[in-house]
Amino acid sequence: MVEKPAGGKKTGVFYAVRTTVGQEYNVALIIEERVKGKKIPIFSILVVDGLRGFIFIEAPSPSYVDEATSGLKYVKGRVPGTLRYEDLERFIKPLPLIEEVEVDDIVEVVRGPFRGMRGRVIRVNKAKREIVIELFEATYPLPTTVDIDDVRILEKGGQAT
Repeated sequence: MVEKPAGGKKTGVFYAVRTTVGQEYNVALIIEERVKGKKIPIFSILVVDGLRGFIFIEAPSPSYVDEATSGLKYVKGRVPGTLRYEDLERFIKPLPLIEEVEVDDIVEVVRGPFRGMRGRVIRVNKAKREIVIELFEATYPLPTTVDIDDVRILEKGGQAT
């Protein structure tokens, strides 16, 4: 949903609103209806998968966010401060997993014959979207080539994530 101000150019910043966990989509839909009905100048409402308990609202000032969210059952309040688009960009356009994985990362295989096994990345082939991992459960070092979509990162270079 986008409503542009008189000049036709968006000038809003993003505000975070705390919600009851699991009610983010419901709150966003209720806010959308309220904004349409009262003609509140809110440019966008963003619900991010994986970020529970928060929605983001783009508006020219916090008073419009408060007006749109006041009295709603599942809204806990507006978080003080503002966010820029750059702060939210990683949620909107996440990096492909092949760009994130590096040598020495600890990964878990989530699909295929090695499902559930963990290993250390020893080589990354970005062109083929494959990684070579050394499985921890193997009796001897067994380099195994796995498609990048079949793993998830558990630790980055020895640090838990």
